[in-house]
Amino acid sequence: MLCQDRPTGLRAVIAVHSTALGPALGGTRFHAYPGAPSPAEAAVRDALNLSRGMSYKNALAGLAHGGGKAVIIGDPARLKTEELLLAYGRFVASLEGRYVTACDVGTYVQDMDVIARECRWTTGRSPEQGGAGDSSVLTAFGVFQGMRASAEYRWGSPDLADRTVGVAGVGKVGHLLVDHLLEAGARVVITDVDQAAVRRVLDAHPERVTTAADVDALIRTPGLDIYAPCALGGALDDRTVRVLTAGIVCGAANNQLDHPGVEKDLADRGILYAPDYVVNSGGVIQVADELHGFDFARAKAKAALIHETTLEIFERASAEGVPPAVAADRLAEHRMAQAAGR
Repeated sequence: MLCQDRPTGLRAVIAVHSTALGPALGGTRFHAYPGAPSPAEAAVRDALNLSRGMSYKNALAGLAHGGGKAVIIGDPARLKTEELLLAYGRFVASLEGRYVTACDVGTYVQDMDVIARECRWTTGRSPEQGGAGDSSVLTAFGVFQGMRASAEYRWGSPDLADRTVGVAGVGKVGHLLVDHLLEAGARVVITDVDQAAVRRVLDAHPERVTTAADVDALIRTPGLDIYAPCALGGALDDRTVRVLTAGIVCGAANNQLDHPGVEKDLADRGILYAPDYVVNSGGVIQVADELHGFDFARAKAKAALIHETTLEIFERASAEGVPPAVAADRLAEHRMAQAAGR
């Protein structure tokens, strides 16, 4: 669905990939798209890719939801207004529940509160408005559980003490993941294009976190055990895989594989890849729970199962002789096909 509201400057794309398991659920991304041939076409491509990922994520998270995603085109720092968000909410409402929205890159809890004034199919709202609050909390927790499962599969123990973890992107999710890692006794190296985000982590954990100049320096860090991409997608490309020093990749970013075949390149190098949509599903588990009257303990208990799901994916991959990303896709597709009666 292409959305445009000239008075507010709204240009948006809403993509619904599947409703086999239930109403499509996925966040709204507010992002400037400089890509060729046009920002609109880049936004459509991103929305379609992200909506597919949400279908697979929701299936493996055991949710009664299909996959959808929306993007609002433009720089949120310049374009985001209450009127624009209300206009966007009216477009979501016009789908009459086929798509349920939530936060994503560039949108926040307070934005969902505004959108909800025009659209009851909005989740990720503030606790004051009956919502679950910031979904980054359980996203980070779920990635941490996936990381523990990866360590258990690779090294025989989920213990991350004295492991060196590189976190690329310490924004909404990444800085919370750092907290979990430090509590577990890991050594943490961080980088981010936003130096204010880096400073926030360093101020919170003086002398416990080190920094890398950029992502290229981070992935080449000697002795790196785990690489956690936690920013935008496409973090794993041909060049990255060739120079990556870590034995495990497990992070919060969506669509980490830059193109088909990267998952095989990782496997060929002996790098264990935890499929992003498996381990970063804690946030969608949190916002889905909100639709039933939010209970944090219940949502956290479900997010903790990401540990078991990640191990199951690794074991299936080994048994079938395929990379974990392929095993995860197969399991998600099986669950969606079952729900659709095929």
